Amino acid sequence: MFILLMGPPGAGKGTQAAQLVENFKIPHISTGDMFRAAVKEGTELGKQAKACMDAGHLVPDSVTIGIVKERLAKDDCQKGFILDGFPRTIAQAEALDRTLAELDIKLDRVVNITAPGSELVGRMTGRRICKGCGATYHVVFNAPKQNDICDKCGGELYQRDDDQEKTVINRLSVYQVQTQPLIEYYQDKGLYTEINGLQPIKTVLKDIVDSLRGGQV
Repeated sequence: MFILLMGPPGAGKGTQAAQLVENFKIPHISTGDMFRAAVKEGTELGKQAKACMDAGHLVPDSVTIGIVKERLAKDDCQKGFILDGFPRTIAQAEALDRTLAELDIKLDRVVNITAPGSELVGRMTGRRICKGCGATYHVVFNAPKQNDICDKCGGELYQRDDDQEKTVINRLSVYQVQTQPLIEYYQDKGLYTEINGLQPIKTVLKDIVDSLRGGQV
C-alpha cells in the first residue's frame, strides 16, 4: 500500500501514521526522517543537505527529491510506505511522480486529514512537553495530574516556541497556501481522499483504512 499522508499541523497525522504502520506493516517516512538518515549515512546528497541546513538555508528541491528517491528505493519500501511531509509544492509533486515512475511505484491513495483552523490552534497551543523525558501532554485533552509537572518523571513541562498562538496561526496560514494547489493536483488524478480529523481517533483510522481498501469516505 503506497500512501501519501497530508494534513495541517495538529490534525493528528502522527497518531494516524503510527496506527497505519501497525495495520499495513509498512514504514512511515517523513521528510525530517529522510534528511536525518541521509546525513547519518553520509550519502553525497546527505552531505549537500547538511551543508544547506548548517548554513540555515532551505534544502533545494534537487537535493530533496534525490533523498526521497534514495529512501523510497530501499528494500523496506517495496511493499508500501506512508510518505509524510513531501511534496509541499506542485513542482515537488511532479518530481515525485517522475521518481515513482522510475521506481515502478504507483500511489494508491492521497489522504488528507483535515480540521478547522480554530480547532487546530486550540490543540497546539494547549500542548506541553516534558523537559526531562519528552512526554507530551495537553492542558485540556491530556492534562498532567499536577500543573506543569510530568506524571512520568516529575520533570518541568513547557510550551514549545512553535506552539505559541501567533506562531501556530502563521504555520497554519502557510500550510493552507502551500497545500491547496496539491489538493487540486491529486483530485485531478483521482487519488485524493479527505478525512474529518475532528472525529474520535478510532473513527478517523477506520475512515482512512476504508478509503485505502477501496471505499470512498
